[in-house]
Amino acid sequence: MDVIMGLVAAVLWGATDFLVGVNARAVGIRRAVFFGQLLGLLLMGLIIFMSANQLEKMLAAPVSALLLGGVAALCTVLGALSLSKAFAIGKTAVVAPLVTTYGVFTTLLAWLGGDELSLWQFLGLLICFFGVLLASSSGNKADDQGRSMSRLPVAFALLAAALYGVSFWLQGKYALPSLGPVNMLALGYAVGVIFLMPEALRLMRGWSVIRPRTYAALCGASLFNLGGFSAFSWGALNGSISVVTVISTLSGGIAAVLGFFFYRERLSCFQVVGVSLVLAGAVVLHLLE
Repeated sequence: MDVIMGLVAAVLWGATDFLVGVNARAVGIRRAVFFGQLLGLLLMGLIIFMSANQLEKMLAAPVSALLLGGVAALCTVLGALSLSKAFAIGKTAVVAPLVTTYGVFTTLLAWLGGDELSLWQFLGLLICFFGVLLASSSGNKADDQGRSMSRLPVAFALLAAALYGVSFWLQGKYALPSLGPVNMLALGYAVGVIFLMPEALRLMRGWSVIRPRTYAALCGASLFNLGGFSAFSWGALNGSISVVTVISTLSGGIAAVLGFFFYRERLSCFQVVGVSLVLAGAVVLHLLE
């Protein structure tokens, strides 16, 4: 079960990453993120409304868990904005694998919090570090401006990974034990909608000119993301969380493949090696954490 659910999560999250780039280019970064947050909030709110246990758990949670969960949710929405920016200006084949380095930041935070860092985890950090260096290169023939432009999406992707890493660390250590995954997702979407609400009225003015195909892509990204979380949670509860986590990191590779087939994105040899190292480092980190 854990292997199957890990693969399902990887496929759904890989498709989500690909659609994030499509949506950011089609309707803009903030509008795409707001739509995803709003749809997610409506779906999770419906689930909580239909489940008395979830509502009771939310009401019984300590204030500290709610506050730290809110901080984690804010990191998540900021990470989503940064990730959308990275996909909008960069190559999917580079950006998607780099986001899987969120495990690096979660591991570092756990280490700073007092956890011991194993030799394998240290090796995974080094592999990811050298992979990022190679993935951010643009080849010997690129001029200074070209190198700067190629590194900009890498910077946004790493910023998103850092924000996601902080969010997952806060959730795992402080929020999830009290709230549970359903309430945490609902809280995350609620914070995202509130954070982007000042932009909502201005952004909603242009919805009438958006094509139905774009609406389908926006809905697809949100539903695929929720499906990925559901598959991951199901696999973790009914199998090995390490196995599910490792297999789910293949989402970066799946998004890269989609970017190649749909956008014909081409990478230099250094970037191919770098992306491969990033994925390998993420696997080592999650497999032996």
